Amino acid sequence: MKIVCVVSARPNFMKIAPILEAFKTLGTAQTLLVHTGQHYDDKMSGVFFRELGIPAPDVSLECSSSGIPQTAQMMVEFEKVCRSEKPDGIVVVGDVNGTLATAFVASRLDVRIAHVEAGLRSFDRTMPEEINRIVVDQLADLLFCTERDAIVNLEREGISRSRICLVGNVMIDSLMKNLERAKNSTILEKLGFAPKSYSVATLHRPSLVDNPESLCEILDAFDVILRESPIVWPVHPRTKKNIVAFGLEERLRSTPNLRLIEPLGYLEFLKLNANARCVLTDSGGLQEETTVLKVPCITIRDSTERPITCEIGTNQLAGVSAEGVLAAWRRVVRGEYGARAVPELWDGRAAERVAQEILIRWGRNY
Repeated sequence: MKIVCVVSARPNFMKIAPILEAFKTLGTAQTLLVHTGQHYDDKMSGVFFRELGIPAPDVSLECSSSGIPQTAQMMVEFEKVCRSEKPDGIVVVGDVNGTLATAFVASRLDVRIAHVEAGLRSFDRTMPEEINRIVVDQLADLLFCTERDAIVNLEREGISRSRICLVGNVMIDSLMKNLERAKNSTILEKLGFAPKSYSVATLHRPSLVDNPESLCEILDAFDVILRESPIVWPVHPRTKKNIVAFGLEERLRSTPNLRLIEPLGYLEFLKLNANARCVLTDSGGLQEETTVLKVPCITIRDSTERPITCEIGTNQLAGVSAEGVLAAWRRVVRGEYGARAVPELWDGRAAERVAQEILIRWGRNY
C-alpha cells in the first residue's frame, strides 16, 4: 500500500513527523512525503525537518507564492504527483492551504483521504483556516480527532460516525518525544533569562497583524505587561513585514524589556515556552502545547477551535482588545491559570493509532 503524506507549513511539520515514524515502525506501507512549499525557507521549514528527523521530501512542489494563486498552483502540481504515483491514499494534517489543495485534488481523482486533526471548529468563517477545515472534513474518508468536541462537530455536519476516530493529538507526540532533547538547548542562556522570569509572545494571523489598529491595541497591552515581565517575541516574517510597513520599528526598538528575535527552531522554541511564565499568542498549536506543558496561555483571538484547552487546560481566550489581554494577564499574575489537566489520549501515541487505523481500514479496501 502506498500512502502520500503531505506537509505545507510550519504547523504541519510537528504533526507529520510522528506519523511518518509510525508508518516506518509498522513497516507495512510505503510512504511518500510531498512538501507543497507553503513554508520553504530554512527558518520556517528546513530547521524543523532536521530537528524532528523528518526525511527529505520525496517530492517538492515549490509552490511558494501566496493566497489563491498559491492554492491553485498546489492543485495543478499535486495532480501530477497523484497521476504518476497512483497512491492508495493521502494523509493531510491541520488546516493550511496545502491541506485544502491536496485534499481537493485527491477527492477529484478518487484517492482516499485521511485528515488528521479533523473536526476542530472556531465557528468563525472569517478565518481562512476554518473554511479549509470544513471543506477537507467533508472530502475526507477517515477523520482523526484530537478531542471529543470535534466528533460532535463532525456529526452535526452530517459526517458518519463510522468515518471518525478519536486518536489524540499527534503534535503532542512530537512534544513528548523531544522534550528531553529540548532541555539541552542553551536558548535561555543566550537570551539571559532564568526559567519563569519572562513571557513569550507570538503573533502571525492576518486578521491581527495586517491591521495597524489591531496590532497597536495588542502592543498597548504589552506595554503594561512589560512593567511586570520581560517578553521574548520571535517575530513571524509576515508580522515583521507589517511592523516595518506600519512604521512601528522605532516604537518596538525603544520599548523596555521587549526582546524581538528571529523565528526559532523547534527545540529552542520548545525550551523557551516550557520555561515561560506565560505565553501570549494567536497560534492554535501553542494553545495545545502549553496545556501539556502546564504553562499559562493567553490566546489573543475572539474564538478558538481548541476549546478543550480552555475547559481543562491552561488557556484563556482573551479577545483582541488591550483590556481583554490585560484582564487575562491579571488572572495569570494571581495564579488562577497554573497547572491543570491534560486532555484524553494526549499521551504521545496518537500517530501510532492513526497509522494502525489506516492500515486496518484501507488494507481491507475500506
